[in-house]
Formats: sequence, C-alpha cells, structure tokens
Amino acid sequence: MQQYDVLIVGAGHGGAQAAIALRQQKFEGSIAIVGDEPDLPYERPPLSKDYLAGAKEFERLLIRPAAYWEERQIAMLRGRVTLVDAEAHRVTLADGQMLGYGALIWAAGGSARRLGCAGGDLARVHTIRSRADVEKMKAELPQVERTVVIGGGYIGLEAAAVLSKLGKKVVLLEAFDRVLARVAGEPLSRFYEAEHRAHGVDLRTGVTVESILGENGNANGVRLADGTVIPADMVIVGIGITPDVEPLAAAGARVSNGVEVDEYCRTSLPDIYAVGDCAAHHNRFARGALLRLESVQNANDQATTAAKAIAGEAVPYDAVPWFWSDQYDLKLQTVGLSIGYDDAVVRGDPAARSFSIVYLREGRVIALDCVNVPRDYVQGRKLVIEGISADRSVLADAATPLKQLYAAG
Repeated sequence: MQQYDVLIVGAGHGGAQAAIALRQQKFEGSIAIVGDEPDLPYERPPLSKDYLAGAKEFERLLIRPAAYWEERQIAMLRGRVTLVDAEAHRVTLADGQMLGYGALIWAAGGSARRLGCAGGDLARVHTIRSRADVEKMKAELPQVERTVVIGGGYIGLEAAAVLSKLGKKVVLLEAFDRVLARVAGEPLSRFYEAEHRAHGVDLRTGVTVESILGENGNANGVRLADGTVIPADMVIVGIGITPDVEPLAAAGARVSNGVEVDEYCRTSLPDIYAVGDCAAHHNRFARGALLRLESVQNANDQATTAAKAIAGEAVPYDAVPWFWSDQYDLKLQTVGLSIGYDDAVVRGDPAARSFSIVYLREGRVIALDCVNVPRDYVQGRKLVIEGISADRSVLADAATPLKQLYAAG
C-alpha cells in the first residue's frame, strides 16, 4: 500500500490549490492528488464559456503545466475513492487499490444534478461539469440547430449565451419566476432576462419539465407540465450539483448540506479536511450561517486554509466571497453574499448596460452585483468586508465613488 503524508482527493481547483499551498508553506512531506479524470488539474469556469464556444484551447485551461507538478514532487494519481477508513488512515479506490495518508484533504467537489424525469438519461442530454462533458457537446454541435437549456442559474445562462452566439436556436427554461432567483435580487434577474431575449433566446420562467422525449435513444424534445412540447436536438441541464461526500458520510463524518468543517476546514474525523464545493462551513458574511459556496474563490481560499493548518501555520478561514459570470459582452462581478438582504439600491442605469446593485441589511452593505462596472466591484469590496453603513441616496449616485464612503462608515 502506497503511503503519502498528505493525500488530496479531487483534482479540481481546491485539490490543486491545496497541493500548491502546501509547497508554498515549505511542506516537505509526500503529496499525492487522486482524481477521476485523465487530465491534469484545469480551470472549470471556462467550460460553459470560452471552451464551449471553441475560443480557448484546453492547454490554456491548465492550472499549472505538467513540469510544475513534477518539479515539486506532487504525484498525480487516477482513480475514484469509494471508501475512507478514518481510523486506519487509508482510502480504497474503485479498482480496489488502497492508499494510506497522514492527512487527507477531501476536495472532491460535486456531481452535476441530473433530471429525475423520464428521458433524463437519453443521449444528447448533457450537463457541464468536466472537459469530457463539453467535448461531447462540441462533437454534436455541428448537427444541432435547436437547443433547450434547463435551469436559469449561471451555468444555464452562460451556456445559452454561447449557443446563441453560435447561431443555435435556444429555449431556456427556469422553474422559478425569474432567473438567478437563488443568488441575486430581482433587478439583476430582470436585466439578464431582457438581455437574453434581446439576443434571441426564448426564455421561459415558471415552467416545469415533465419529461424528455426521444427517438432512437436520442433526445428530440422536452415536454412541459402543461403539455407543451419543445423540439430539441440537444438538451443541456444546469440545475446545480450534489456534493460528493458519500465516502466521508459512511466513515462517520458530520454531513448536512455537504461535509461540515470548522474554521480550519477540519471535518469531524481525525486528520481529514474538506474544501470547496463539498464543504459546509459557517460563513460570517452570511451571519454565521452554515452553507456551501460553489466558487473558485472559496475552493482556493479553503484549500490554502487547510494547507496552512497541516503545515503548522493555522489561520482561520475568513475570506469574503466573490463570483463572476461572462455572458455576451457583459461581465458580472459579485462580492459578498446577498442572503437576507432587506434593501437593494440600483446604482447607475441598467439600460446603459453598466450598473451595480448594492445590497443592504439593517443599513449596512453586505454585497454588490456589478455589471460592466469593475470600479464599483473593487471599491465595494471594502464596504462588504467592513460592513459599512451607507446612505441610499449616496449609493444610488453613480457619480460618487464608493471609496468616499470608507471614512463615513
């Protein structure tokens, strides 16, 4: 049985950053990353953007080149962990191979949720979670004219934007009464709905999918709960992820909406840490609520936190969340969490396609959504971190730089 001082499960952003941070902390022990894909760690956000569009080669997605991992003696292993023995400090892979560890960092992320309705497993029904997912889609696109995107979150909207720019007919379906309902205020939702419709996307909200229709094993349409049938040569499902934590749960880890971790990303199991999309933590920017954050920022920052703890330089996780989304020529940058906001101020004119939304709770700034306004995003970060109080009229004045509120807060 091969033994490693640190074994990292998952070769995404969190897993890669954990290994990078360990070496940056001068950790000299043996490190291995085990992932279930054949590729070196690569960036995931471009999958639904530039990579799907064919505008970026895969090599440009690599987090580090092969030489980086070799020079730092970070072993890359392929396999899927199916069993964790916390007491014996070892894991078992799907092929039966066992690996021992001194410390384990669980960075397995999550699996794309699939439709539970009839036809959900037909060919030409896709999710976007890996390079292989997108490669399958790209191979089919030359024969595709009509697409249906199910889910009005970031993945669905980004995919719809790319497909629309590629000249495909796109129908986007969202079960809620607006897109981005879980992550943004209504003004931002309505803005993006209008933008997609202006680009030719048939965007429908408040609709439920009953089944996927097919012929010869291939999807060829979507039936809605009201009986409406939408023809489709390809169906893309973007309805969130399920955190991959089953082996940890079976080993006795405390699991709720993900595997629960403390401020140092430690699970309830000895010498086992968890980071990224699968880790549920208490976040002060959500008033201490236990939540999972599906973002590159969170994966990287938690990975660094775990690495420092293992290297003997423990520093609590306390990073402000941030996110971004590229759709058409619009760059959305978000800082903070708008969860529980009681007021929202629109700063600038959405019609000009350059504006921000400032979210407040009890008069204090808790988050910003900035569309094509990088200055607001940069300056608003401090307002969120410090929870600065601000007058609505000042916030609404796009001519007043947000940094002027620092001293006033």
